[in-house]
Amino acid sequence: MESSMSLLELASKGGWIMIVLGIMSVLAIYIFFERFIAIRKASKSDPLFMERIRDYMKEKDIKSAVNFCRVTNSPAARMVERGISRIGRPAQDIQTAIENTGNVEVANLERRLPVLSTIASGAPMLGFLGTVTGMVKAFWQMSNAGNNIDISMLAGGIYEAMVTTVGGLIVGIVSLFAYNYLVAKIDGTVNELEQKSLAFMDLMNENENNHNKA
Repeated sequence: MESSMSLLELASKGGWIMIVLGIMSVLAIYIFFERFIAIRKASKSDPLFMERIRDYMKEKDIKSAVNFCRVTNSPAARMVERGISRIGRPAQDIQTAIENTGNVEVANLERRLPVLSTIASGAPMLGFLGTVTGMVKAFWQMSNAGNNIDISMLAGGIYEAMVTTVGGLIVGIVSLFAYNYLVAKIDGTVNELEQKSLAFMDLMNENENNHNKA
């Protein structure tokens, strides 16, 4: 009769390393969905946001512009709000304030990503470690068996050892794909922040030129 084994039973053959890999997989899943929601929320923006800011600036209604940024409550809005708060200072100071705020927002989006990257690179190595230690254990058992060596003893030890490699590769590959996907989403948000920054600086230059002409 052909025997069968469930995935849970197979995973249990890997020993304590499979428990560690299980914890790493749960942590990776949590980080992915938590960051995915945060990045998706940050990437949502009102296409007419800069137009509203432009109207407020033309009317010299600074208070309404600041309130609109706070109500919008997005990385781009917080960045523009910081620029508005620096109005009256040199353009270089305004641009520096905007860039510093943008760097803080990007750092917040990248939070916990180093942990996901570590899981992606560390899980396969941990799985390989389990395979090596399992192989050592299997050969040690064979050496102590003396003349009673059974090929099934070696085969059983090898497949149990290989379970950790499979588990480590699965966790590592999935985590790597998740990490790269989140990085790509963050890059898109960074590009949007840069566009908003340039648009705001253009608006400031436009207002300054109009003021000089007047």
